[in-house]
Amino acid sequence: MSVAATVNLAQSSVEMNTLTPRAIRLVLAIVLIFNFSHAGDGNKPLPANHQRLDYYLDSNREEQAVKTKADWQIRRLQVLQGFQKVAGQLPSRESMPDLDIRVKTEEQRGKHVRQTIDFVSEKGDRTPCYLYIPKGIKPGEKRPAIVALHPTHKIGKDVVDGLSQRPNRAYAKELADRGYVVIAPDYLSFGDYADYDFEKDRYSSGTMKAIWNHMRCVDLLQARSDVDGDKIGTIGHSLGGHNAIFLAVMDPRVKVIVSSCGWTPFHDYKGGDIKGWTSDRYMPSLRDVYALNVDEVPFDFYELIAALAPRAFFSNSPLYDSNFDYRGIEKAAPVIREIYKLYDASDKMRIAYPNAQHDFPTLVREESYRFLDQNLKTDSKINK
Repeated sequence: MSVAATVNLAQSSVEMNTLTPRAIRLVLAIVLIFNFSHAGDGNKPLPANHQRLDYYLDSNREEQAVKTKADWQIRRLQVLQGFQKVAGQLPSRESMPDLDIRVKTEEQRGKHVRQTIDFVSEKGDRTPCYLYIPKGIKPGEKRPAIVALHPTHKIGKDVVDGLSQRPNRAYAKELADRGYVVIAPDYLSFGDYADYDFEKDRYSSGTMKAIWNHMRCVDLLQARSDVDGDKIGTIGHSLGGHNAIFLAVMDPRVKVIVSSCGWTPFHDYKGGDIKGWTSDRYMPSLRDVYALNVDEVPFDFYELIAALAPRAFFSNSPLYDSNFDYRGIEKAAPVIREIYKLYDASDKMRIAYPNAQHDFPTLVREESYRFLDQNLKTDSKINK
């Protein structure tokens, strides 16, 4: 049976008008995944061992060794396909609405100006953000820029402005003082986005909607006359840490990635219990399609981090992080480094293991800032 015929059968078998838009999308996703997994002619699914990065599947779905950059690019496309089977497809960006930036407030500070803004991320939705503009930018000067993604907290972007009780989270403000133009958006369901309705959007997951919003933040930065569009990085802690990875995997315009307490392989996340990834703001299909079975999930963080190569990647992975076990990262790191070696970019991957809990301690945070400086504050183009 063809995919189209199978989808039509599903639509005729379900009282579709009684379901929410998200439920309808979920039904169709299940049908498509079933159709793919049960294809005829003995076809294999996408790579099942997501902890191996040394092969790709050819047109006959046979394993071929990854020996060159071109080989890896084939596997990388398969990684993106596997990720989007869970998070949903990234919508087309061919026709984008005007950003229509609105400045709501502006606050003069010591080394920067902080604007409270919102902008059109897509028809019917505006994304709330802080925009930090360093003082002293000369006419015609272009600065590197950062997309700063906040951790889980009801106050959203205020955390990265230093307004929470957690002192090691003010990286948006600190990077602005360091001379970067910085945008810090609220994540869906937090801060000024607290009333976001996941059921009414066009996405299968909050993760993919967030990727869309964060790519629009990159659009906004690149549209500014004071930003060097070839020197854009991203940073985040916890929720922001893995969303920095997700953004960069989907958007090659992001040249440097700093992820604090943001990842470990799924098998090492709370002993393989991935329920924490399944809320509306994350990826519900991990529960509804893959039944929380980490062996069935069609991507893993081995692949996502490797998909960043050869771009610069810094990971803060504390020894006592109860969410993102450093031991999983230690297992994944040498496997991922093999892909960085393909690009002669081993020095572009740095993992720090501070003696800390789920935190972004001052010393390692300052090291990550130097890493950003080293890879963004240069005269030459990056990774061209």
